[in-house]
Amino acid sequence: MSYPADYKYTKEHEWISVDGSKGTVGITDYAQSSLGDIVFVDLPKVGDPVKAGEIFGSVESVKAVSDLYSPVTGTVAEVNEALKDAPEKINADANATWMLKVDVSDAAELNGLLSAADYEKFVSEETGH
Repeated sequence: MSYPADYKYTKEHEWISVDGSKGTVGITDYAQSSLGDIVFVDLPKVGDPVKAGEIFGSVESVKAVSDLYSPVTGTVAEVNEALKDAPEKINADANATWMLKVDVSDAAELNGLLSAADYEKFVSEETGH
């Protein structure tokens, strides 16, 4: 699996791409392949606060329901409404399918996230591959 080098990653399998003070958040390709067919995504509303390391929603697949964890602290600026009707877009291209856009309140939190290489190493240690 490939992970975009310009993204940062969490050990809970979320990614964030940052442009200035805006962060775009999704789940990794590893996460979507582990979940299987995604059938529902529960996301917060625009204006809701999110906190680094805390649950902001969930994703439901045919196998299980998994919590989503925010990689940063901030305020939800935008939600990908298309996922309400087509959550399977995440399975089709997890690296390009965003869930939230967040106004990041503490950019220093990004320093605690994993690089693409570190995330790939973490996944291989976790899975034994």
